[in-house]
Amino acid sequence: MAAPALQSSFLLANLKADSATKPFLQRCQELVKVIDEYLAKDLQPVFPWLVESVFGSLDGVMVGWNLRLLQPRSSEYSVAMEFLDPSGPLMKLVYKLQAEEYKYEVPVSYLPGPVKASIQQGVLPDSPLFHNKLQFPLSGQLSLSLSLNPFEFYMFNFASCLIAPRSLPPGQIGSPSDSAYFVLVDTYLKHFLPTEGSVPPYPFLDARGTVSPPAPRSPSMQFTGYGSHGSSLLKRHISHQPSVNADPAAQEIWRSETLLQVFVEIWLHHYSLEMYQKLQSPQVKLALLQYRLSMSSVPCGSPAPPALCGSGTFHTYQEPFSPTEDHVLVVRLLVKHLHAFSNSLKPEQVSSSPSAHSHASPLEEFKRVVVPRFVQQKLYVFLQHCFGHWPLDASFRAVLETWLSYIQPWRYTSEKSNPSGDSHSRTVPEKWASFVQENLLMYSKLFQGFLNRAVRTDLVNTKNALMVFRVAKVFAQPNLPDMIQKAEQLFLEPEHVLHHRQHREFLTPSHGGSFLSSRQPAEADAVFKVKSHVYSLEGQDCQYKQMFGSELRNVVLKLVQIIAQARQTAKRISDHSAEAAANQSFLSWFGIGSQDLNSTYAAGEPDDTGECVRKTHEFLDRALEFLCEIFRLNTGQVAQLVANLSQAPNDLGSKQLPDCIQSENGPILTDLGRLQIINGLRRFDIEYQGDLELQPIRSYENAVLVRLLFRVASVLNERFSSHMEALCSRRDLLGRLGRYYLTSPCERQQKSPVTRRFTERQWRPRLSLRTLASYRTLFGLVLLYMLGALLSFGPLSSTAFLLVSFFLHGLFMTLFGNKLKTH
Repeated sequence: MAAPALQSSFLLANLKADSATKPFLQRCQELVKVIDEYLAKDLQPVFPWLVESVFGSLDGVMVGWNLRLLQPRSSEYSVAMEFLDPSGPLMKLVYKLQAEEYKYEVPVSYLPGPVKASIQQGVLPDSPLFHNKLQFPLSGQLSLSLSLNPFEFYMFNFASCLIAPRSLPPGQIGSPSDSAYFVLVDTYLKHFLPTEGSVPPYPFLDARGTVSPPAPRSPSMQFTGYGSHGSSLLKRHISHQPSVNADPAAQEIWRSETLLQVFVEIWLHHYSLEMYQKLQSPQVKLALLQYRLSMSSVPCGSPAPPALCGSGTFHTYQEPFSPTEDHVLVVRLLVKHLHAFSNSLKPEQVSSSPSAHSHASPLEEFKRVVVPRFVQQKLYVFLQHCFGHWPLDASFRAVLETWLSYIQPWRYTSEKSNPSGDSHSRTVPEKWASFVQENLLMYSKLFQGFLNRAVRTDLVNTKNALMVFRVAKVFAQPNLPDMIQKAEQLFLEPEHVLHHRQHREFLTPSHGGSFLSSRQPAEADAVFKVKSHVYSLEGQDCQYKQMFGSELRNVVLKLVQIIAQARQTAKRISDHSAEAAANQSFLSWFGIGSQDLNSTYAAGEPDDTGECVRKTHEFLDRALEFLCEIFRLNTGQVAQLVANLSQAPNDLGSKQLPDCIQSENGPILTDLGRLQIINGLRRFDIEYQGDLELQPIRSYENAVLVRLLFRVASVLNERFSSHMEALCSRRDLLGRLGRYYLTSPCERQQKSPVTRRFTERQWRPRLSLRTLASYRTLFGLVLLYMLGALLSFGPLSSTAFLLVSFFLHGLFMTLFGNKLKTH
């Protein structure tokens, strides 16, 4: 025994040394040779190190191959993809070790927060992935661990690569959907969950014990399942068999089920303390038990006692988890593929009698229940967490599209109807009413969460307006609002329709639903499905808010008003931009901007002009139309509201202050005032109130000239201060000219609402030369002197001409300036 162990240690040491010195391509080529030439017993200790070197360590210290940032333009991309392919060398090593029944341990501390908390409290998580795999600590060990087979261990590390904390290098550019990790997820899903054909055959079918039977649970610790865990489809085939080889049909899906369980548990098992306590309550357990029974005839364990499952047991748990945009995009990829996988169910299996389901292949059974059994609950709490914690910015689009992908399974069918037409005009087929009923909260509760976000979002921003348009367009699809309203009516049905349900015969569902005995009315079946769905996710004591109720309708009307205000603001921004462009002087052709120091117009993001403003108008207009269709709003009243807002520019314009309360220290914004500022509806006209001569040097000014001219002006002001004051105090034309030239505009007018108590401050007349330090002024003077030279004017003549022009301009503004302002 010492010789093989020594050989394995020597092999592992050589591989570690090569990984630090040899280039990537050469390392992969040598790993392929090692996998082909060595036996499983020699490769068994190499496998954990190899997986960690590829995907990184679970604690985030090792980055591995950095698959999340590996882009196709990299020279290492094709080599890595070939090595990690489902039929590649590393998966070949997985199968080689799988045939020998090797096990690898993963500490429970690396599991998602809810799973870790439940195991540490003695409650078995609601997933077959964790059953019969717990290894209890021996002397000297500090924590529990999971004993996984090679395939489970590989997929666990692959899935954890997405959420493990990484110290990634800054400045990386590339689309997440093009990264090696994203492409690998898509490849694994298509390989192990095929929409056409069956799963590729498992290698080493002649080997002993491809998958070992479940080991007996250790009696040292009693576990109770939270929820009543539905047994896996695989266990239904192998629970009483010594080997998988005795039932080749089960061999078809065990990898598919394992891959999906790992992805769901690692990526979606995250939620807040409130939701975690709710899922532990006995009422939810009972509802989950009834729901699971409706989908499986396998006996399930009894609900856990309140002592173990009550909310007080886990009062200290809360996971500080914030998913990244990459994480959400991968979840969306999973959702889209599962819809396509489920919808690829053979038509004869969908429409056949229940007795035919028992003769269906395991893969077809798996397609039938894959969404409700494995994904629905955890995806709901995951999306609810994102809706409540995601920042109010455009990155929420990833979460939004994941939600919209789930609630539109009809988009991922093989049916090609009206491919060139607008998807909004397509009526949702009636056969999807069952899916809507069994996912009512996905539509109604999350729509309410989106409304709460939308009313607090800057809809002048084109990206935010697009999100409102996308949601309104999806929910306005013909027949969909009626389906949601019908599902709500079924949920509000009285309880007597569920009487004696314990005597009913439960059958395997189609499209993930639960079918009651044919002796029961179809209405009672639908009522039971809707109530089971809501109670399993929200508890028996949930206070359901109707999507088409009066309370939500008021929120929709508030959103309609905000949309109308945002449209008006976008129009004002567009008009302001056009006016500013028209007022540009001839010097702007030379790339010189305005020198107005107090230009502080708030126009949202830089891209909210021109084409973006036009798109904002289009998105908001269409969103208004769709909202009127969904909630049957009076289009005449909505049009009148929009017209009233467009006819009241003074109420919504920038000249009126936001809604605020005046106090001793100035105005204090109200909630309405904050909303007006966020949406760009109103703003404070705040200008610089200090000494213009002491402002910081601007980018369009010459620093040396600013300092030099300030010293010259200071000397002149100090020497002739008495003469300046005497001149400005006169009431005749000379006094008016003196006040025009020797008093800055900032000193003549105070606009800031906070500094009104300083408006009576007296400013002494003084000469300011700072404008001569502006590059724009210097450039204009150079052009004028060049023009004078072309007209045979000397420097002295040009200077005299400029001084006379400056004097005449001041005289004209003194005599007629007030009249021009009035007009």
